[in-house]
Parts: sequence; C-alpha cells; structure tokens
Amino acid sequence: MKSKLVAETSGQRTFVIVLDPGEEAFASLTAFAGQEGIADASLMAIGAFEKATVGWFDFQSKSYRKIPGAMRGAELIGDIAVDEEDKPSVHIHVMPDLGDGSTRGGHLLEGFVRPTLEVTVPESPGHLRRRKRSELCIALIDLEAS
Repeated sequence: MKSKLVAETSGQRTFVIVLDPGEEAFASLTAFAGQEGIADASLMAIGAFEKATVGWFDFQSKSYRKIPGAMRGAELIGDIAVDEEDKPSVHIHVMPDLGDGSTRGGHLLEGFVRPTLEVTVPESPGHLRRRKRSELCIALIDLEAS
C-alpha cells in the first residue's frame, strides 16, 4: 500500500491510497486509519478484486449473509468513525462486477485487490463515534456521542 497526503486545510486532511495486488482491502484501510489517527472521514474508491466477499446484514439472524459469486471490479463508498474503544471503525459498501457485466451490492467483508484499488479519504471536521445498538446487534454512528 502506498499513500499520499494530497491536501490539508484547517487540520482536515485528504489522502489518496493505492493498494497493491494481493492486499486485503478492508484490513489495509482499517490499519491505515489507525496509523493516521483518522476519527471521521468518508472514503471513495475504484479498482478491482481478484476475490471479494460481500454480504448484507440479516436482522433476524443478527449476522451477515454472504452473497455468492466471484466478485471482481468494484466501486466503493464508505466512512470511518471510531468505536467505543477509540479504534477506527471502517464501514464500506461495494458494488462489485460479477465478471459478466452484472453487479451485486452489499457490505465489503473481505476483498483481495487485483490489480489495484485507488482510494480517496477526505477527513471531516468532527469526530464521529460508532456505537453498538443492542436492539439491532450492529454498530451505527451515534451523533449524540460525537
């Protein structure tokens, strides 16, 4: 992974990150957010995966259901907040190509980059907090705690 700080205004930074073939995107972006102390940002990306796991949250089973199929080319959008332990919490939605021009959307659970993933990460002025909602069994941004 390579990264570059491309802008900084009033303490708000914008990074461009380029992931290399074979890197696992979710883990790499989470690690980057921790290293840079990112507490509130959005992220947008374009690139492709050799293999990706995408899912959707099933409220009845309180778990992610995986969407079957080989997932390749992708557009991503998401955000970064901090969790209850002040660690980066990355939330990414992805629209991968199934290899035949059709797509499936969902949460990126895991994605191995090939050939590249180009990510833009602009920070926001606040510090967002993600809190686990016990009734839903998922962590969501809590504006009152931010």
